[in-house]
Amino acid sequence: MSHPENFQFTKDFEVGSFQVHPNGKIRLACLADLLQEIAWRHADSADFGRNLLESNQMWVLSRLEIKVEKFPKWGDHLQLFTGGRGAEKLFAFREFMVWDQNQHVVARAMSSWLLLHTETKRIQKPESVLPAALFDPAKAPAWQPEKLMAKGEFSTKDEIQVRQSDLDLYHHVNNTSYIRWVENFLAEVCFFPNQISINYLSECHLGDRVILSLFESGLEKFVEGKVGEKAVFVARVL
Repeated sequence: MSHPENFQFTKDFEVGSFQVHPNGKIRLACLADLLQEIAWRHADSADFGRNLLESNQMWVLSRLEIKVEKFPKWGDHLQLFTGGRGAEKLFAFREFMVWDQNQHVVARAMSSWLLLHTETKRIQKPESVLPAALFDPAKAPAWQPEKLMAKGEFSTKDEIQVRQSDLDLYHHVNNTSYIRWVENFLAEVCFFPNQISINYLSECHLGDRVILSLFESGLEKFVEGKVGEKAVFVARVL
């Protein structure tokens, strides 16, 4: 079956009551959950997903950018598409597109991933495990998530502690948990973004106390998360 825009994999989802804000629209973190799920489903289907653990390798999300044109509502039926978009140096790129039930684009996202050895944490070359038909190492997308640095005027801060529900299969904070932290933190100042770019910088573990700081620069806002002096993530929202 052919997919639009050279995407390689698709899956249908329905927005559940547990995934929405009180206004009935999907939470940004829950949309990110769906992107994560289809990414794993695609990788598993082509033998570069969880099977890599057998050779002590794993994928780590390094950067993610989500742009929402229209937030889906509770009960909406969505069709998600994903596909490899080449590799450059140590990054492998994956793109996403979300259709509503009328085949209108409601969101797009681009991600960059690193392949790590699970024990040494050394970065591996992504083309060593990726099928060239899906991730052409000679091609890289024009749209690549940017390297971010927090900038602007400091506004406010908060402290959270990493809980069990924040963790993934590797006992690290799941990438969507960071987005949930950002979303909740911004809701406290009555800001609800429709775009987020996030860089994952360091591992975060159970019990860590994370200081979230908000900076404002024109229309942009930046949220930086630190454990002590160690930066664990930085996000830009619009």
